[in-house]
Amino acid sequence: MDDEILTIRELAALLKIGEKTAYTMAQKGELPGFKVRDQWRFRRVDIDAWINGQICAGREGDMPAGNEEDS
Repeated sequence: MDDEILTIRELAALLKIGEKTAYTMAQKGELPGFKVRDQWRFRRVDIDAWINGQICAGREGDMPAGNEEDS
C-alpha cells in the first residue's frame, strides 16, 4: 500500500531498532519523516526508498579505492 503511514513503534519494528533510536534518528533528520503535532509519522514509500539508499551507499562503501572500472 503506497500511502501507508507508520508510527515510531511500527518503524522501529520494521527496522529492528529501538524506539529511542528511531526517534533520535528522526530528530537528527537521518530518517525521512514528518510530525503530526508532537508525534512522528513516516510514509512507507519514503522508508523503503531510504532503505534502498542505505543499501546502495553500503555497497559503494565496500568497494576498495582505485578498483573502479573505466567507462
